[in-house]
Amino acid sequence: MRNVYLIKDLARITGYSIHTLKFYLKTGLIKEASRSPETRYRYFDDANVEQLKKIRTLRKSGKSLRQIKDELL
Repeated sequence: MRNVYLIKDLARITGYSIHTLKFYLKTGLIKEASRSPETRYRYFDDANVEQLKKIRTLRKSGKSLRQIKDELL
């Protein structure tokens, strides 16, 4: 069974701020795993955690967000 996280949990686990995660969602660097139709809460999973780790590694190597997005897609 996979783990499911709210955005606040994803922020706590990865060390990113909620603001940064929302920016990454808006720009398409990450995508929510699902969304609740009733509450409209976004849900994330372990694949998102791994993708954010990769983004952090690429940022530390000096890549721009555009380069990272091109590489991830």
